[in-house]
Amino acid sequence: MAKQEDQFKKVISHAKEYGYIFGSSEIYDGLSAVYDYGQNGAELKKNIREYWWKSMVNMHQNIVGLDAAIFMHPTTWKASGHVDAFSDPLIDNKDSKKRYRADVLVEDYAEKLNIKAEKEITKAAKRFGESFDRDQYETTNPRVMGYRQKQKDATTRLARLLEAEDLAGVKALIEELEIACPESGSKNWTDVRQFNLMFGTKLGASAETATDLYLRPETAQGIFVNFLNVQKTGRMKIPFGIAQTGKAFRNEIVARQFIFRMREFEQMEMQFFVRPGEEMKWYEYWKETRLKWHKSLGLGEENYRFHDHEKLAHYANAAADIEFNFPFGFKELEGIHSRTDFDLKAHEEHSGKKLQFFDPELNESYVPYVVETSIGLDRMFLAVFSKSLQEETLEDGTSRVVLKLPSILAPVKAAILPLVKKDGLPEIAQQIVDDLKFDFNVIYDEKDAIGRRYRRQDAAGTPFCITIDHDTIKDQTVTIRHRDSMKQERIAIKDIKGIIEQQVSFKNWIL
Repeated sequence: MAKQEDQFKKVISHAKEYGYIFGSSEIYDGLSAVYDYGQNGAELKKNIREYWWKSMVNMHQNIVGLDAAIFMHPTTWKASGHVDAFSDPLIDNKDSKKRYRADVLVEDYAEKLNIKAEKEITKAAKRFGESFDRDQYETTNPRVMGYRQKQKDATTRLARLLEAEDLAGVKALIEELEIACPESGSKNWTDVRQFNLMFGTKLGASAETATDLYLRPETAQGIFVNFLNVQKTGRMKIPFGIAQTGKAFRNEIVARQFIFRMREFEQMEMQFFVRPGEEMKWYEYWKETRLKWHKSLGLGEENYRFHDHEKLAHYANAAADIEFNFPFGFKELEGIHSRTDFDLKAHEEHSGKKLQFFDPELNESYVPYVVETSIGLDRMFLAVFSKSLQEETLEDGTSRVVLKLPSILAPVKAAILPLVKKDGLPEIAQQIVDDLKFDFNVIYDEKDAIGRRYRRQDAAGTPFCITIDHDTIKDQTVTIRHRDSMKQERIAIKDIKGIIEQQVSFKNWIL
């Protein structure tokens, strides 16, 4: 656990030092759980968003994009259930005065049991070597079976209590499991209570005439209320999807773990409209498709797992999370939900407008069912950044800090470095920058010794360094250095663009 905490601190420190993430309004001592993306962070965030958009929209002829407003008619949130049901169960520790989400405390308890089970399995695998049968060991070893059973019991009971809105039962479960405050170790808890997460605001010229509005807590409703607009103008046929990226806002009382849980965040969502009765087929399809997308970035298959929901939201008949192994353990990265026809029917009822599709093959009209994929862009940023940050010991005994970002996502694709600041080398370097900047984000750097510049670009995540030296003047060649391997090779100036393109082309990354 201490090792994880140290690694997480390094992630946060590195993000600031290299222009990825700053605390919001830092000169005024900041604002809790609100962050700004720096010059490199803005580029990485944009590249993640574009990688998702190309994969989701451009690669599917039956999926189109949308950009709905943040402000929506207030009845939207009544219809969606957010006014009545969008809340978190909170609990305070009386000694530390810290506030926690009650469900997260139990989930973290269950995850600790999972980690203990995995440690037992890992030790056994080392002991038995190639003859080790993981499945047999998991189902026969008493200690592992005990951990797994306690884990399942805790999450199942939590789901039932939340489903029944039994907040007293949730507190009793926390006390029965002897869950302690992570900060103080105290087990002195208050009662559990619900807290609505929506931010209220007003629209109007004066306080007397202003309309009460909410900042949207999710982007999905903008898609649902535009269902017919998109379907008719795009002549879309079932099944089809509508994708959107954009800001959402939640008044998270327990906003911790850096950018993992914030009050202002960005979502990347796609709502896929299908025939009633076919939703489970598409639910399985999108689970598989979305996991494949994550794996395409090469962050390690072992860092992903599915978690099927025990407690379903009021709109869902199936739900699963793709969880990622963050520096603080496995947590939700993306959700895939079968939302049934809840949303469109609710908006039909509250608006008085029909939101149906006439299916010419069936010769009937119906309210489509919906399968949703929803991923937090900020969480995706943290997943990519934290897993890419590595410290390596080199052959000569020295070490380097390197940010091995997938090259397609890297903010800067290449740094152009004149060996010295004279003899015409800066002029040639600038010519190369001017030629490449139409296709890639590249930078020019002439400060410090070349080795120090290499290390700086390694830590910033730049995949390539292009060095211009005196031989460049003679034969129009440069040295290209690869970030991950530190391999250097001599290439012609005319070949630079093609080599970079090969490494950062979307076509060569997506599976």
